[in-house]
This record gives sequence, structure tokens and C-alpha cells, in this order.
Amino acid sequence: MTNIIVAFPKMEHAKSMKSILVRNGCRVNAVCVSGAKVLQHADMLGEGIVICAGRLQDMMYTQLRECLDPHFQMIVVSSAIQREEGTRDNVVFLAMPLKVHELLGTVEMVSCALPPRRRKKAGPLRRSREEEQMIQEAKEVLMERNSMTEQEAHRYLQKSSMDSGTGLAEAAQMILSMMG
Repeated sequence: MTNIIVAFPKMEHAKSMKSILVRNGCRVNAVCVSGAKVLQHADMLGEGIVICAGRLQDMMYTQLRECLDPHFQMIVVSSAIQREEGTRDNVVFLAMPLKVHELLGTVEMVSCALPPRRRKKAGPLRRSREEEQMIQEAKEVLMERNSMTEQEAHRYLQKSSMDSGTGLAEAAQMILSMMG
């Protein structure tokens, strides 16, 4: 789901915009009245959409766009006069009065235009030699006592691990202590 920051110079307008978005299935991460707060939240979120007025309490949308990370898109809700002043990269304009379906369609369009999130790959899980030995011993006990194949014993360990909410080594330790 896309991160959304709503920013208007009057808090009641910002909260109204948030309410419209939330009622229609969007998640709003922050509601602000100043560009400084938008930048603070944007730094924490890393990427997303800023929906704002042309002028905030401390800066214009153009200044905010210059300071904002390029991983953020901007939707400026403004009058036609402000809209004619020009557009900048990653800025979409919506004219007042605002229609809800136009807002939602624009949010969806801008959301699709965001680059896909790059997730950090988790490295392979490293177990100590002792943990590996414990897992192997637990499998051997299961194979011997329950006439299981190694694959069946491994699956049983995995299921025990998931059911108990523990790691594979801890599940192996539990099995060894119960059967030992």
C-alpha cells in the first residue's frame, strides 16, 4: 500500500482530505500543516505521495517539491490560477472544487507510477554447528521412533516450529527433551 502524506495550511482541511481518502480505502500516514513536517515524515517513510495545497504555512509547493525526496510524487490541490503557473517533475494538479472520484483516480494513477519498492534481501539463515546437530538428532529420533523418512521428520519439525512460533532449532530441542 502506498504511503500518503496530506498537507494543507488549515488542519481542518487536511483532516477532511484524510477522511475522504481513508473512507475510500487509502492509508494516510501523516496529516500536516507545514512543509517542514511533511519533510520530516517523508524522511521516515522513504517513498510515497504528498497531497497538498499550493501554499502551506511555511512554504509553497514548489519549495516543498525541491526539498522532497525524488521517491515521492506530489498531488497539488489548487485553483486554476495556481495550476497555470507551471508544472514540475513528479507534480500532478487537481483543480478546486475537488471531485472525490477525480482525487481517488489520481491517487491510484500516481501510486502506479511510483517505482516498485526495493526490499532488502534477507540473507540465508545461519545456524550454529550445535543447532544443526540438534536438528539432525531430532530428525533421527523422529525417524527411529515414528518410522518416518528424513523428509517426513524434517516436515514434522517445520510444522512444530510454526505451530509453536519458535525457530527450527528450538522445536528440535523441545522434541529432544520430550523424547529423550
